[in-house]
Amino acid sequence: MSPTALPAAGPEHGHVTFLGAGPGDPGLLTLRAVEALANADVLVAEHEVLDVVRAHARPGVSVVNADPSPDLVPVPGTPQPTVVDGASTTAAVPAVRDAAHLVMEAARGGRRVVRAVPGDPGLDTYAAEEMLACAAAGVPFEVVPGVAAAVGVPAYAGVPLRDAQGADVRFVDARTASDRCWTEVGASDGTVVVSTTLDSVAAAAGELVAAGRKPDTPLTVTVAGTTTRQRTWNATLGTIAQTLKQAKVLPSPEGGRPVIAVVGERSAPALRDQLAWFESKPLFGWKVLVPRTKEQAASLSDQLRSYGAVPHEVPTIAVEPPRTPQQMERAVKGLVTGRYEWIAFTSVNVVRAVREKFEEYGLDARAFAGIKVAAVGEQTAKALIAFGVKPDLVPSGEQSAAGLLEDWPPYDPVFDPIDRVFLPRADIATETLVAGLIELGWEVDDVTAYRTVRASPPPAETREAIKGGGFDAVLFTSSSTVRNLVGIAGKPHNVTVIACIGPATAKTAEEHGLRVDVMAPEPSVHKLAEALADFGLRRRAAALEAGDPVTRPSERRPGARRRRAT
Repeated sequence: MSPTALPAAGPEHGHVTFLGAGPGDPGLLTLRAVEALANADVLVAEHEVLDVVRAHARPGVSVVNADPSPDLVPVPGTPQPTVVDGASTTAAVPAVRDAAHLVMEAARGGRRVVRAVPGDPGLDTYAAEEMLACAAAGVPFEVVPGVAAAVGVPAYAGVPLRDAQGADVRFVDARTASDRCWTEVGASDGTVVVSTTLDSVAAAAGELVAAGRKPDTPLTVTVAGTTTRQRTWNATLGTIAQTLKQAKVLPSPEGGRPVIAVVGERSAPALRDQLAWFESKPLFGWKVLVPRTKEQAASLSDQLRSYGAVPHEVPTIAVEPPRTPQQMERAVKGLVTGRYEWIAFTSVNVVRAVREKFEEYGLDARAFAGIKVAAVGEQTAKALIAFGVKPDLVPSGEQSAAGLLEDWPPYDPVFDPIDRVFLPRADIATETLVAGLIELGWEVDDVTAYRTVRASPPPAETREAIKGGGFDAVLFTSSSTVRNLVGIAGKPHNVTVIACIGPATAKTAEEHGLRVDVMAPEPSVHKLAEALADFGLRRRAAALEAGDPVTRPSERRPGARRRRAT
């Protein structure tokens, strides 16, 4: 059996995987972690860890919240194993024993349990005790390492822990460090990585100075590391308290938030200015509204995340079947019987509508044999390929109906045995493609494949954020998304950056009183995201050149205070 193969769960005791969920970025999960999560029957984790690992668990997995707080209960809506109550039967038994019993209870009956912990299990405060409890009870287990916060957070903050000089690196947990520990690291000239809390950073710095470190030793402090809420401060051991006070970070009721502090010459500001790759992303921390359906927004949201943004998807349209489906049914039957030379797909939703009709009739991609297939745009082509159909024609230039017409061949009675095109589309689609195909000599069966209707309004919190300037940018991918978003949620605040996919969409936005800041160089959602990233990069460069702090657009609204990382 390979080292990473899943061991068999015992019929009585099951099996437990102690899994490191990393410091916060879901992308830092290991391949082995994703594999274990996909095979888990039960997932046990604290609330903040669940947000990182839940997406990789299979549908129907039982999810149990392992937070020791009595106010936190197992996640509702999923089947739950028996949960050991937070109040132990013996008052002196610590909360960790309850977590260990919870894990073992979940493993009964041959179930595979994943116990996810922050960072790495080997550095987790209680994971070893839970492993010992499993061993004592005869419950087989394995350990999947994760990226420790003490290593991952400095990497995301642009602070290398070692260089060619090979200085020592010491790791200190300020919560449990002894006087001897502080004395040893204070006498060393190596890099010290301190795990502590925001309101205890100054005290830890004082311990190091008292133990022999110079007060002018460089120091970085990072909160919410590896997430888009990450924030890092540069200071020295002697100035960190004043730095946090001037930044209005402390005093704060949230001073108990965990931080990673790196002490040593490698955390010097001059070095970090060159290496802070994460926080310098063009849209770092920007909350971007993506008003599309969830399926359409997925790849766009992934692209925005790569620029450091936090996408928020709000559907503005809902897709429904046509009121009279008979026309679509006749066209699909004609497709099978050889009525058409071509079929043209104008959107991902059209692909979905035709695919659903095929499945209704027990058909699959083989029904397209002998028919030429055209697709408007790369995303539509990808949806067809996922269906098992490779398009014969995709626009070589502009990814639009006009671009498709540029490449569409005219009807030739010598080479084209059939002169008819099947054009399934939305009920609100323009006539551009129909008129162009007719001009090229083709007969067109223009069929409504689906109807678009305005979606339900988003939650009140989202509506308030849109109107109150809580979003940094909004991406409009069509005129209908402008009209529908304003209709269901209100007009975006004037500090919000408005990005439009093309001139027609920009005109609609302006008609609704919006200032258009960004326009895509060509009608593509990915070019639109690129254009917004370029805007953010220029905005950041201008602030740095002027010596101003880099802020997000939402921080410019009247009365807005700098949002603290959480």
